[in-house]
Amino acid sequence: VQLQASGGGLVQAGGSLALTCAVSGSILSMSSMTWFRQAPGKEREMVAVITSGGRTDYADSVKGRFTISRDNAANTLGLQMDSLKPEDTAVYYCNANGVRTVMAVRDYWGKGTQVTVSS
Repeated sequence: VQLQASGGGLVQAGGSLALTCAVSGSILSMSSMTWFRQAPGKEREMVAVITSGGRTDYADSVKGRFTISRDNAANTLGLQMDSLKPEDTAVYYCNANGVRTVMAVRDYWGKGTQVTVSS
């Protein structure tokens, strides 16, 4: 099972970016999927989470600006980021929780994608 995040880049404050995380492999099911981010010198923090049923939750700092989505059939996770601020600058990681394969149930992480917001 592999997670591949893409869509990061450099954008001016007030702009938008859309991140995508593609999950590949022989997956039977997944529970929740989450976007995390880690800024330099700071701990990794949860940005947004979506359950298999579509319930969502967001960090207070991104509510109203970010929208998380998932396509269960295609095993993809999305994050639409609008009204970006310099403090959103970080490496963004996707996480898949409770991934069930024929071998086991475990969590997986993707490699991060850099988001840089200039002022």
